[in-house]
Amino acid sequence: MRIEHVAIWCKDLESMKRFYTDFFNAKSNAKYENTRKGFQSYFLTLPDGPRIELMQMDSVLISAADVFPQFTGLAHIAFSVGSEGKVDAMATNFIEQGYEVLDGPRRTGDGYYECVVLDPEWNRVEIVV
Repeated sequence: MRIEHVAIWCKDLESMKRFYTDFFNAKSNAKYENTRKGFQSYFLTLPDGPRIELMQMDSVLISAADVFPQFTGLAHIAFSVGSEGKVDAMATNFIEQGYEVLDGPRRTGDGYYECVVLDPEWNRVEIVV
């Protein structure tokens, strides 16, 4: 058994698509649109893992949650990139591109080497070895 995909509701579908294709080498399908429902989506296929479904629909409410405190529910998506050097390079690249790195790169108490960044819609993304 494996995770097939993770779905994320988005405000700006195109900026989210660029983030995950640019930083994680995900390949996107053509945009799916259901005009009757006002729904649009992309499936992004990662090189060695599950897919990410990015979805947008005008009737979906925008979360009013403050992204900095933690709360129950889905906490983050983690990507393993293979080396500490790659984690460091990606953290530097995120910062240079104007994305907020919340933590790290650092070694965690449970043995991960990681950094945590916010994607364009402030979802937490962990980059780990």
